Amino acid sequence: MAVPATVMYFTIYDQLCDRLRKNFQTTGQSGIANFLIPGLAGGSARMVAATVISPLEMIRTKMQSQKLSYREIDTAIRQLIRSEGVLRLWNGLNATLLRDVPFSIIYWLNYENLKRLFDMHEFDFGFSFFAGATSGAIAATITIPFDVVKTHRQIELGKQLVGDRTSSKRTKDIMMKIYEERGYRGLFAGIVPRLIKVAPACAIMISTYETGKNFFRRYNHSIMIEQQQLESPSAITQI
Repeated sequence: MAVPATVMYFTIYDQLCDRLRKNFQTTGQSGIANFLIPGLAGGSARMVAATVISPLEMIRTKMQSQKLSYREIDTAIRQLIRSEGVLRLWNGLNATLLRDVPFSIIYWLNYENLKRLFDMHEFDFGFSFFAGATSGAIAATITIPFDVVKTHRQIELGKQLVGDRTSSKRTKDIMMKIYEERGYRGLFAGIVPRLIKVAPACAIMISTYETGKNFFRRYNHSIMIEQQQLESPSAITQI
């Protein structure tokens, strides 16, 4: 689940960011757009990746909630599809999107604009690590209520998969239930463990990603220079 989601997420983000920046520069509207583009691209990339991976997440949740073999999971899912249709595999997607899309928007807005604020045009591993951790912590704090709802939604989803139809099917109902039972504190439960998990994870993720991009950018540039040398030695002199 993690591998295809990560591949889709970063590929779509980079490609969409690049296209949007070029389009706004062409139309002469690159002012505020440069500030907002990372959030738009990040949210869109996360929406696509989460939607594609949603059925796999349901399987993962079920296997974590009960000790079932892949054959037993397969049987339960087939019965679910026969009784309620294939779209049932995307049950709970709204809760995932409510958490992940805002998180990605806030994360990329903070990360890319921190780079602009500190004028970081060249890759720096330490700064990427710091900016990734900071951006992840901010995004995690703001979106913690959605994460709490998502956790409860996964519990409800597990009950539904084994035939319990008495559990709530709506994210709104779950949020209201948490608020009625525990107040606002209930919606922010587990914020410290979430920050301990998310901040370093975001730091490692983005600094590793930026390191890879920087390595291949330099590698491709060196290959281009070598090709130019072979094709036209005078071109290198001009460069």
